[in-house]
Amino acid sequence: MSKTLTVSISGMTCGHCVASVTEEIEAIAGVDSVDIDLNAGGTSTATITSVGDLDEAEVSEAVAEAGYTLISNNA
Repeated sequence: MSKTLTVSISGMTCGHCVASVTEEIEAIAGVDSVDIDLNAGGTSTATITSVGDLDEAEVSEAVAEAGYTLISNNA
């Protein structure tokens, strides 16, 4: 059964930012898909679908690896 986690990310400004964050999150074991709603210069929303529960700290680390900041969990 799929699980969905929605998080807010700050600092993204363009499609390249979205691609970088998507690539890092997709590298997390169990992640099926990542859908990011870009709000350039503001707070963007990422919806992550996975086969099981995700550790928000692991998602935060992936976002940081791409150079951005996870600011909240709206799950």
